[in-house]
Amino acid sequence: MTSATAVAPAPSRHPRDGRPAPRWAVRTAHLIPLLTLPSGLWRIALVAGVPLGTVGVDGPIRGWLAVYIVSLSVVSEALALLAIGLVRPWGETFPRWLPLVGGRRVPPAFAVTAATAGAVALILIWGYAAVNMVLRDVTGFTPAGFALVAVCYAPLLLWGPLLLALTAAYHRRRCQD
Repeated sequence: MTSATAVAPAPSRHPRDGRPAPRWAVRTAHLIPLLTLPSGLWRIALVAGVPLGTVGVDGPIRGWLAVYIVSLSVVSEALALLAIGLVRPWGETFPRWLPLVGGRRVPPAFAVTAATAGAVALILIWGYAAVNMVLRDVTGFTPAGFALVAVCYAPLLLWGPLLLALTAAYHRRRCQD
């Protein structure tokens, strides 16, 4: 008995694909998910009812608010992990399991545009949040609770600028000779 299997044609290799990313870019890409981790863990602990120096929150958070907060943490971490794609082969070729585009070359302009838009959005979001946190009345926290929130959320200020630097390195590697 013989079985015939359809073999998809190999994606055409572009001369600029497969170049190694600079060492600093690889380290930065792996650092970004670590920057988002403290804020995510802080939110999950808040949902679990861990006393974090918040005023008026006594016990676990339940219902849709809990689902929202945990989902926010998971989605933030997943988005941060996408930065690794800017230094790995899966940032150059779409995974085969994706419908329609699986196995095809990632157009560098698509990746650069998406990463740049994300980085600018992160800079605006976390910049606004930081200014708001400094200028706002912080009566919802004890002094120690406010310090903990600041320590957990301050690393997010680096997420956007580091993503921009990674995007520039990706662009140089994939678009310039």
